[in-house]
Amino acid sequence: MRIDDIFAHANTAGRTPVSFEMFPPKGELTLDRAREAASALCELAPDFISVTCSAGGGGNFGQTAAIANMIDKEFGVSSVAHLTCMSLTREQLAQRIEDYRAAGVENVLALRGDRPTPDSPAYGAPSDFSYACEIIPALVEAGFCVGGAAYPEGHIECDDLATSVAHLKLKQDAGASFFVTQLFFDNEVCYRFLDQGRHHGAHHLRHHAVHEPGADQPHGLHVRRVAPLACHQAPREI
Repeated sequence: MRIDDIFAHANTAGRTPVSFEMFPPKGELTLDRAREAASALCELAPDFISVTCSAGGGGNFGQTAAIANMIDKEFGVSSVAHLTCMSLTREQLAQRIEDYRAAGVENVLALRGDRPTPDSPAYGAPSDFSYACEIIPALVEAGFCVGGAAYPEGHIECDDLATSVAHLKLKQDAGASFFVTQLFFDNEVCYRFLDQGRHHGAHHLRHHAVHEPGADQPHGLHVRRVAPLACHQAPREI
């Protein structure tokens, strides 16, 4: 099912959708191992599960589409396949679209992705795209339900929150019909961000383009590694 339809149905029923994210490690993740993890998650009856591609700008999509398709077809849970544009050429985007179509992917989360690190195979590779909003129109034209990322505290590389809000509006205008926020620890931060978005012209956020707040299990090493890359502030208690 399309993610925007999931939100529409949930809104009619007066409830909030719940989703999980699978973060396959760098390198190959077998479908058998992914199936075990997906099975445990699906027992909790989420509305959908998203599947990332590798972090670090490696451009390694690995089994992203295959895992997303497996979740949908074998467990009956809607899935979202991530797609990053960093180090992606127009020809590669066209091929990725065909690959996702062949794998039965219906929903795509369009992302810029991390900048390739010097030890990454993608470091220095040519790229025709700089921002996620640049690949959204092609994905929408290809028939996908497309989402984008939202940053309640502003993007980590952007010091001006208003600019992050403007980028959100660009994604919506390009065709994004839902947004998933980066993780945050203070609900008020997200509420203020939503208000700013609507104030700056992202009027469809409440009705058509919808937000899925990002959460993360707060445990030790993971938070110390991810929080500095994802948000600006983490409570002292965490």
